[in-house]
Amino acid sequence: MGGLRGFAAPFVALGPSGVAVRTRLKQFTTMDVEVLRQVGAHLGALASRDLKARCRDGLDHDAGAWAARKRELTPDSSARWAGAITKASHDQWALARRCAHARIQSLEKGVRTLEHRLSLPLGQKGSKRAPGGYRSRREWHAKARRLHMLEDRLARARADWEAGRVRVVRGGKRMARARHHLTDAGLTEAGWRERWESARWFVQADGESGKRFGNETIRISPDGEVSLRLPAPLTHLANAPHGRYVLTGRVAFAHRGQEWADRVAANRAVAYRIHHDTTRGRWYVTASWQKPVTRTIPLAAALAQGVIGVDMNADHLAAWHIDLHGNPTGNPHRFCYDLTGTADHRDAQVRHALTRLLHWARTCGVKAIAVEDLDFTAEKTREKHGARRRFRQLISGMPTARLRARLTSMADATGITVIAVDPAYTSRWGAQHWQKPLTSTTRKTTRHDAASIAIGRRAQGYPIRRRTAPPRTHQSDGCGHRTIQAGPDSPGREGPRPRTPGPRTRSVPPDTARTRATRTPKTVRDVRSVQEWVQHSLLLTE
Repeated sequence: MGGLRGFAAPFVALGPSGVAVRTRLKQFTTMDVEVLRQVGAHLGALASRDLKARCRDGLDHDAGAWAARKRELTPDSSARWAGAITKASHDQWALARRCAHARIQSLEKGVRTLEHRLSLPLGQKGSKRAPGGYRSRREWHAKARRLHMLEDRLARARADWEAGRVRVVRGGKRMARARHHLTDAGLTEAGWRERWESARWFVQADGESGKRFGNETIRISPDGEVSLRLPAPLTHLANAPHGRYVLTGRVAFAHRGQEWADRVAANRAVAYRIHHDTTRGRWYVTASWQKPVTRTIPLAAALAQGVIGVDMNADHLAAWHIDLHGNPTGNPHRFCYDLTGTADHRDAQVRHALTRLLHWARTCGVKAIAVEDLDFTAEKTREKHGARRRFRQLISGMPTARLRARLTSMADATGITVIAVDPAYTSRWGAQHWQKPLTSTTRKTTRHDAASIAIGRRAQGYPIRRRTAPPRTHQSDGCGHRTIQAGPDSPGREGPRPRTPGPRTRSVPPDTARTRATRTPKTVRDVRSVQEWVQHSLLLTE
């Protein structure tokens, strides 16, 4: 056991810090569409100019530079529009900065792995913790060339990091590159241009508590009326007082609608974003707001009614109900999803699987779901796994981060607590100790089902093994080797033994059944009287 790594203690995952709901804008007139297009294009141009200025400032940016950028944008928009644009530019720069740091860490891991494998002799086998040498001289030479390439990329990334340079494309780098590969992307030049322009529009505004309905720039009343404050150059398009334009259609949020209505009625901050889906030809509005940090319940209170152990896989969730004592009850459940296709399809599949999981958890009456705290960041590199392309594709396709975020958010709405456990050895030990005992002629227990039991027991603080060995002085064979799980016919095991034929009275031992038949009368009545009335001499009193 000395080679095993340590395990982190299970903990209660924090709830979501914000909420975002989306609905469709319907019943648009031609004037409504034209106004939204002009507003989005005008503010998008200002956002591009401001983002360029923010990236040019780099690490020298401070509060004074931020205020100067906002004053420069105010005449062409408004004070609130300028504040929303500058904040969005700052957030975009910070996100690009974090991505650059993650890129440096990934390159450093790749360089270290290549250097380690290149230093080993050809054909040397690796271990579970470190890969071995390369299989041939040809592969060694190719990896040596790749090492030089990664070192060059790492040097450039570090130089950009120290200088504060970031790489940002408004509208998306993928869409920008698709302009040069229209045939492969399945787009025409006009279709690409429409997507590119709509992706670069800017029609979003942060909320402000104390203002009417929680937002002065883009306002949605409790009855669904949508209005927005027009920028200064477009005030001639207003159809309402104070330079505002009111859209024709009304909106209603089906998901968390009552929560949104309560915030709007109390004039609490709500941020809105209006965007256009060019593929479907639809307009959408997204409302978002922050939630106060809620205190998580104690781990013991969450596990008071049992737990649902969930094993995440590439195409399904394996779950089993674990009772208060760590025993699996009922049958395992599997919630499948298909992660092929578009991003919207994958997201819908994940949400559907988690919805069924939460409904089943409520049916079982538990208040906690245990999941693994998985992170495959270090496992996806081609330098570590080499030619195991299918394995890298498998772990890359597992939506661990998306599942955790979705499950935490959806479980918080249903009152179910999410417990994160260390993923070490759950699949291996679950299959070793639980897969075979729970397999019968009517139920086939998979390795993933057994892993879900291991996850649930680890969340409860129980060992994964079904039964531990007794102390050495209490073993029947006297400090000798004893297996954890003995067979039903193994002598000395703790449990019911095969029944020995013969009478089971205190006066007659079982091994005297054969000799008693030769010295007792042949009648059934006499035999019964002997068996029932013969007492031990030590029980007689004077």
